[in-house]
Amino acid sequence: MEKKKKKVLKELTIAAVGLVCPVNAPAISWAKFLSLSYHLYFLMGYSLGATAEPICRSTEMSFWPGVGVGSGMKVLSHNLCTVLNVPHDPVALEEHFRDDDEGPVSNQGYMPYLNKFILEKVQGNFDKVEFNRMCWTLCAKKNLSKSPLLISDEDAFKVWVIFNFLSEDKYPLIIVPEEIEYLLKKLTEAMGAGWQQEQFDHYKIALNTSREGLSAWELIDLIGSGQFSKGMDRQTVSMAINEVFNELILDVLKQGYMLKKGHKRKNWTERWFVLKPNIISYYVSEDLKDKKGDIILDGNCCVEALPDKDGKKCLFLIKCLDKSFEISASDKKKKQEWIQAIQSTVNLLRVGSPPPHKEARQKRKELRRKLLAEQEELERQMKELQTANENKQKELENVRKQLEAAAARAAEEEKKRLQTQVELQDRFSLELEREKMVRQKMEEQVAQKSSELEQYLQRVRELEEMYKQLQEALEDEKQARQDEETVRKLQARLLEEESAKRAELEKWHLQQQQAIQMTEAEKQELENQRVIKERALQVAMQQLEQLELERKEALEQYEEVKKKLETAANNTKSWKDKVAHHEGLIRLIEPGCKNPHLITNWGPAAFTEAELQQRQKSWKGKKATSE
Repeated sequence: MEKKKKKVLKELTIAAVGLVCPVNAPAISWAKFLSLSYHLYFLMGYSLGATAEPICRSTEMSFWPGVGVGSGMKVLSHNLCTVLNVPHDPVALEEHFRDDDEGPVSNQGYMPYLNKFILEKVQGNFDKVEFNRMCWTLCAKKNLSKSPLLISDEDAFKVWVIFNFLSEDKYPLIIVPEEIEYLLKKLTEAMGAGWQQEQFDHYKIALNTSREGLSAWELIDLIGSGQFSKGMDRQTVSMAINEVFNELILDVLKQGYMLKKGHKRKNWTERWFVLKPNIISYYVSEDLKDKKGDIILDGNCCVEALPDKDGKKCLFLIKCLDKSFEISASDKKKKQEWIQAIQSTVNLLRVGSPPPHKEARQKRKELRRKLLAEQEELERQMKELQTANENKQKELENVRKQLEAAAARAAEEEKKRLQTQVELQDRFSLELEREKMVRQKMEEQVAQKSSELEQYLQRVRELEEMYKQLQEALEDEKQARQDEETVRKLQARLLEEESAKRAELEKWHLQQQQAIQMTEAEKQELENQRVIKERALQVAMQQLEQLELERKEALEQYEEVKKKLETAANNTKSWKDKVAHHEGLIRLIEPGCKNPHLITNWGPAAFTEAELQQRQKSWKGKKATSE
């Protein structure tokens, strides 16, 4: 009973969770989930036309224990009992929230009452489609997109119910890409179109980068936008949605018109047959308003083909324990499809398996759970590997630090050793320098004594030489007085010659200054010529650029003339054929160039080879002049 109660409440809450829960709300507990369901059903009872207190005040009361019962809570309880086919007991509600003079007797909220007096009595025999429609009426106006859709409101409601069936059993409610692909494939198959796997793969990649799945309203927008049903009209899309809705929600495995043979009058009447997991119902028409009977299926039933008789073709027989049914399909293909569908249903009943779409949904969920478990296991292993790697990194870091510390100690010891060695070398160097200085002093003293002795001997020799020189000087003085007069005369003559040479040098200096001035003037003139040549070179480069532009223009004109010639040739083709037929072949003379032209990377050149050589010579001459 507890399991059934939770299942019913979960289905009801899922059906309208879009009304009371924001899309991006965080995960909630089961108790909060139940509270939200109560909030939902209160809004349902209020919107169905019952007289109630303001929603905000009644809603606030519903979540807290010890608060008195109001009319909104009574309406909620009554509507819940009505939609769930549970007898309503208003006295129990009043007793649950009974107050006395000292305050509320019960310190419990509405949820214990909901569990005890309503949910425990749910038998599962209520109309879930009608309940979904009531919930849809409440939440569609608030959440449905205002933009125009390619599907009707009824189709949007069916997509919303399909979403509740295919969504994940967790909050917030979403439909994962795998279920979206399954639904879109079913719709495409029902429309008779081809499935565009590549288009959906692109959409799936874009969806996975932003979030895990779609909400109910986003799924409605996706299907209503026609992104995966291009080229299909509204009626085709609506029929496809209705077919998928019948299969997934109403458990319709197959449906269609066939002829049924009566048991009393033995006449053949066309009926609309609907095959479900344990029953085949037949109606007057496909609107399902006038039901004519049921064929109860179980594991003892069987179906077998019959030969044609009484003018009826494509016959088969459904055998049950108490009765058999003869049915005629429209063609052999329909007959075989119905036989296979009924036999598959009976086989599932024998083994106790659920309908194919529910079994497939369960397998997809189990596969996703398995993949999720494998992914979590892989993440756990990755985390373990990452932790092991981090530990290894820490060990390597410790070893590295130890090595660095050992290297630092070795460097410190080496530094101390080198410092000691340098100190010893400095000490030995100082002692060696001291010994050198002592030796040098002794050598200097010896040299000084030797020098003093040498000076004394030299002094003696100088005195002797001085005596000889004095004697010679006396002789020379006499001779010098004689030569003095001769030199005085020679000096006077040299002074005269020097004056003449100085005058001549001054004259040469003046001539040199004049030559320097002339050289400066020539240099200035050459500089002016160089500037003029550079300007001429720039003018030549501008002319070259102008010629390049003229060459491009000429090339464009040549292309235009060529196009015109081709057009003229096409226009005169028929005329040339006629002339050649009557008067013989005539060779048309086309204009050509007299001189050979150069071909560049950009097309025919605008000048001949001779002109190019002449311009190159001119440029080389200007360049040589400027240098």
